[in-house]
Amino acid sequence: MPMTRTTADRSAVRTLLRLWPYVRPVRARLFTAAAVAVVASCIGLVIPLVLKWLVDGPVAGHDPAGVWLGALCLLLLGIAEAVLFGIRRWLVARPLSHVEAEMRAGLYRRLQRLPVAFHDRWASGQLLSRGTTDLMLLRMFLAFPLTFLLVNGVTILVGVIIMLVQDWRLGLVILGPAVPVMWTCAVFERRYAQVARRAQDQVGDLTTVVEESVLGIRVVKGFGRHRSQARAFRELAGRLRGTELRKARLLATIWGVIVALPELAIGAALVLGTVRVADGELSAGTLVAFLSTALALRWPVDSIGFLLAMTQEAATATERYFEVMDEAPEDAGEESGEGTAPGAGVVGASGAHPESGGRPTPVPGSGPAAGGRPAPGSRPAAGARPAPAPGSRPVAGARPAPVLGSGPVSGASSVPVPESGPVAGVRSVPVPESGPVSGARPVPVPGSLPAPRAEVCAGDGIRFEGVRFRYPDAAPGSPPLLDGVDLHIRAGESMALVGATGSGKTTLTALVPRLYEVTSGRITLNGVDITGIPREELRSRVAVAFEEPTLFSATVGENVLMGAPDGAGKPELDRALAIARADFAHALPQGTDTRVGEQGLSLSGGQRQRLALARAVVGRPEFLVLDDPLSALDVHTEAAVEAALRQVLADTTALIVAHRPSTVLLADRVALLSGGRIAAVGTHRQLLRDNAEYAHLMSGEREESR
Repeated sequence: MPMTRTTADRSAVRTLLRLWPYVRPVRARLFTAAAVAVVASCIGLVIPLVLKWLVDGPVAGHDPAGVWLGALCLLLLGIAEAVLFGIRRWLVARPLSHVEAEMRAGLYRRLQRLPVAFHDRWASGQLLSRGTTDLMLLRMFLAFPLTFLLVNGVTILVGVIIMLVQDWRLGLVILGPAVPVMWTCAVFERRYAQVARRAQDQVGDLTTVVEESVLGIRVVKGFGRHRSQARAFRELAGRLRGTELRKARLLATIWGVIVALPELAIGAALVLGTVRVADGELSAGTLVAFLSTALALRWPVDSIGFLLAMTQEAATATERYFEVMDEAPEDAGEESGEGTAPGAGVVGASGAHPESGGRPTPVPGSGPAAGGRPAPGSRPAAGARPAPAPGSRPVAGARPAPVLGSGPVSGASSVPVPESGPVAGVRSVPVPESGPVSGARPVPVPGSLPAPRAEVCAGDGIRFEGVRFRYPDAAPGSPPLLDGVDLHIRAGESMALVGATGSGKTTLTALVPRLYEVTSGRITLNGVDITGIPREELRSRVAVAFEEPTLFSATVGENVLMGAPDGAGKPELDRALAIARADFAHALPQGTDTRVGEQGLSLSGGQRQRLALARAVVGRPEFLVLDDPLSALDVHTEAAVEAALRQVLADTTALIVAHRPSTVLLADRVALLSGGRIAAVGTHRQLLRDNAEYAHLMSGEREESR
């Protein structure tokens, strides 16, 4: 996705000053290196003065000893200049590598903390180019242009003073091109900044195309689209080439002006000086010293062009770097700023949209955060029930008030759900129609609901209360994807979530671990609003298995144990693999130490999905969110996994996105998501009997277009 932005109003100096927090720890060595470089440059300006003494003294007086002494002085001055420049290089090499490494680490930390909505908007190639090319440009700027802009400025100033002292008339001739050169530099700087920004953004776009082609190489080859991909790459590469040529033309223009005008001034000074020496108004030594000083200033003046070019590229790289660092992390306002990079402004906080840059808007009905108090004199809204305090337990004998189940949702076709809790004298019996799955769990008799399991029923489970959600980049005025979702999953209960494709099931499950923030309403775990739970704690309590499994370029064991707390080892790994029926991992060449490759593409889809399921259950989570976790499995493997998964579900509170009856049968109850709301809640058999939409979804028939 193109990310090109304008830099017309950008101040390069103000932008580069944002690097100071990173440079501050190594400022002593950088300042020392700059001072050493200034001394070395000034030593170079002493050489013309020695030449003046040599020409007017020993050479004019035919003194061989004086000539040898002058030559020795020139040699020593040259050696001193070279040694000092070498010391400068040594002083900056290590600290600047450290600065680059710290900035790269800070960028990576920030990317890990940014919300999923940010990653939805940004192309991966743009982020990669900021962490590689842009940081390389910044290191080069800090190592060379930053120092030599100062050094060359001091050198030019000292050199001009020396020339004016030697002969002010010739000095004014040399200063003649100063005004046109400065005007050219100002114009160049403004134009080059825009082209540099465009080039660096185009590098990011090109990186994105390469990455997508490599990751999707099977699709590219499978559909024979290598030519179209190559055309897309050539088109972007051609645009980048055109931009780079534009940069080269600008640099050639300023280089021509900066080189030509001073050369003309030096030529004019040579002619005028020769005439004055012939007239006896100027000594030969003074003319030699003057011209030597002018020639010594050629490099500082000629370098202005590419130093300004590198400075503009560095300013653009800084701007691009802080575009990411200035984004509000998802834990802004929750923690004390841990992981916030120096110089990065935090805009926004948890609960606010990343783009807003303002304060989080209070969520109506969300109540005070965990540990907070209500405002003095405030009263709960009519009919509102106060949320339990964090860590509190329900009163003995009390049961949570039903959210759905006490009546149908307004405007929805729902099935009344009987009051929660066990029904005296009713026992569960197997349902023959439930399918031939081996080891299937008994389903309650219609009209009864299963009781929460005693070992995990100490809490209130998961509650969705008036949850509305609209994606941050949705068009203004567009209807929300989720609109007033109310659902209660009792502690120890497993709830299947069923709905048509695109109804928002995956989005709803992503709200529980706060991968996205609700637009309004709230979600509670055991009575505590999830916005009052630190994300690290929340995600240690909620495990997620996504429909599209993602594996990392690591070993099988490392991928699975990513879902376990620190200290987990082989026993936990073997248990999780057994539950997910991922015993194939032990048959790999190096067993669970086998590296699965990037994205786990060396494994089949079913194998990747089983490893993702093992990762979700390895930590024995308190809450489990499964997004159609068995979609890539064959019938027999699915039955085996379901039988093992029932043991896990007996000890946790689970929300399971399901598309097939076999997956639905894992759950105690089923919720139907339709039109952005929960349309019905009940057991599988109840909804099959009483809800036409649910029966249609479970029948496997194709939906007619609406």
